[in-house]
Amino acid sequence: MSGGNDGITLALYQNRFRQVTEEMGETLKRSAFSPNIKEREDHSCALFDASGEMLAQAAHIPVHLGAMPATMKAVLKTYPKMSAGDVIIVNDPFSGGTHLPDITLVTPVFHEAECCFYLVTRAHHSDVGGMTPGSMPLSTEVFQEGLILPPVHLFKDGVRNDALWQVILKNTRTPHEREGDLKAQLAAHAIGEQRILELMSKAGHAIVLQMVASLLDYGEEKVREAIRKWPDGTSEYVDHISVPGCPERCQIHCVLKKTKDEVHVDFSQSADQILGPINAVKSIVDSAVYYVCRTLLPPDMPHNGGANRPIKILTRPGSIVDALPPAGVVGGNVETSQRLVDVLYGAWSGLLGDVVPSASQGTMNNLSIGGLDHKEMPYTYYETLAGGHGAHAQGAGLSGRQSHMTNTRNTPIEALEQAFPFWIDVNCLRDGSGGIGHYGGGEGLIRTYVFEKDATVTLFSSRRVEGPYGLSGGAPGQVGAQFKYDVQGGKSKLPDSFSMVFSAGERLEIQTPGGGGFGTFNK
Repeated sequence: MSGGNDGITLALYQNRFRQVTEEMGETLKRSAFSPNIKEREDHSCALFDASGEMLAQAAHIPVHLGAMPATMKAVLKTYPKMSAGDVIIVNDPFSGGTHLPDITLVTPVFHEAECCFYLVTRAHHSDVGGMTPGSMPLSTEVFQEGLILPPVHLFKDGVRNDALWQVILKNTRTPHEREGDLKAQLAAHAIGEQRILELMSKAGHAIVLQMVASLLDYGEEKVREAIRKWPDGTSEYVDHISVPGCPERCQIHCVLKKTKDEVHVDFSQSADQILGPINAVKSIVDSAVYYVCRTLLPPDMPHNGGANRPIKILTRPGSIVDALPPAGVVGGNVETSQRLVDVLYGAWSGLLGDVVPSASQGTMNNLSIGGLDHKEMPYTYYETLAGGHGAHAQGAGLSGRQSHMTNTRNTPIEALEQAFPFWIDVNCLRDGSGGIGHYGGGEGLIRTYVFEKDATVTLFSSRRVEGPYGLSGGAPGQVGAQFKYDVQGGKSKLPDSFSMVFSAGERLEIQTPGGGGFGTFNK
């Protein structure tokens, strides 16, 4: 087979590498134990070259994928030389992770004695210990959020580190489920390694590695070419995010500068990190920036580490968008990441105008539930709730959909009710929640949970004070809200983020935000 660098050959290999990650994702999903992974598909898979640069990724979770290069950097700093059969595990947000429930595995792939690739999976495990079931607490420091794993060998030379394995299982409320999900990640690595070795055997080791370097350079070249077509200039945007448990709201400030074939994004003027759970580590910012740029670039752009080279990101260590230990960060991954996207689109609208959509719901509406099931066994459950998408110059926003950094599916009601001691009474679109405009914002959802047994419930949400913005004269979407109904039917409004016990027979209703409208509304 020829090793030419023509466009057809490059596209062929780009698809071959991506298909490896897609098959890894299917294996992980089909093998997983938890509904969060097998139903919601809250996982991501990627392929890196020997230097730790991302070569291909499946179309999974943006907040996972954009942060993976930081993970590889941390892993390779600790283990610059690995052996065949090694598997590194890490979830430490300050060592390339995102938040503690996201457990990452890294496996080297060898051809003879040469390390040629790294396979990476990241999956959101629905409990890794911590203050509350589901490991999404309203924390003040990272130690309250669960078990912290720096980069460490889960397998060494093909032999499992059983002591570490038992430590992980002893620090979760649902060890059987955690064991199953970890084994599902390992199964994904096994199929990924098999497919990469088959490709090198069929096409030739030297040609495959030649295509790796060519694809990364091609990605950079194509993105620079596209950026040159955008107008040069500087734009800035400021938004605020609520702090759970207090009236304080933190500023996220972005200065965006586009010059020739590069983009510089500066978040250094954002607020200092706080004593709360919404601090984001730098890798979260990287994820948001890469994601937004990817959505604004032509759809045929390569998606690899080379494509990220023209994008420069500046943060200030010790800020809410570049937190330092021991800051609480569990919400930075889910809520601050969404607000970063809103801020970035707001800044880009100052340069690109109508190319940019209005704000989507701007929250993941993170819901964690835990307690004892009908067999008196511990359970934990986690899901994010969909809302309205922002409208845009071509049409209305989508309704009742996951948005931006989430990109998961919903948990089917049938699967949820089969597995857990609660059920869904209402699940419908929230009429009138989308912002008015020439094109209307998408509608949010109303979802009501009825508890059959006592349960500890934690909701982590935002966009409850200020609705998602509209653009070009469009109105903002409606803010979200949540309510508790007692067994007599009494209704009380709940804070945007809370952790409390619901008794058997009580109900929780969550109303998610709508998307912003686009353009002036004409009657």
